[in-house]
Amino acid sequence: MLPFLRQSVAAARMLLILTVVLGLAYPAAVCGVGRLVPGRADGSMVEVDGQVVGSALLGQPFTGDQWFWPRPSVSGYDPTRSGGSNLGPDNPDLAATVAARIDQVAEREGVDPSQVPPDAVTASGSGLDPHISPQYAALQVPRVARARGLDEASVRGLVADATTGRELGFLGEPRVNVLQLNIALADLG
Repeated sequence: MLPFLRQSVAAARMLLILTVVLGLAYPAAVCGVGRLVPGRADGSMVEVDGQVVGSALLGQPFTGDQWFWPRPSVSGYDPTRSGGSNLGPDNPDLAATVAARIDQVAEREGVDPSQVPPDAVTASGSGLDPHISPQYAALQVPRVARARGLDEASVRGLVADATTGRELGFLGEPRVNVLQLNIALADLG
């Protein structure tokens, strides 16, 4: 057999082997392992009464005083448009947007603008963060309780129950998943 032909056959065999291993077996193994981890491979869909109402990993808009509101989203909560505004901290457009949001949140919640937490007026890097800070949730408690005719202590209890601490006790910040909090709120009445 000619050296060129022998090398071509060896290359074709290697291509076939690598295609099977890296193109089929490896992706199938990764998918299989992903399915073993609950709620991670299928988008962490949240169901209420057998109906999907959202994802625990993606923010979604809520409107009306009877609901807790998420942080702003530059993408309009559209997962196909995930991303930030790409405006730097010195950008006058960003400063104006944040200042306007501070005034809106302060007026809606009936507080002084200095009490508005940063996550109430700034979008996350993805624009799809499903969490808010416990401070922003606490700021919304009086409005939500008033709109639902509930006592504030009950609503604060829901916020406390929905608050997740730091991962492994030291990574990240405490946070509240808005969708899960609003589901608990709907269950309360």
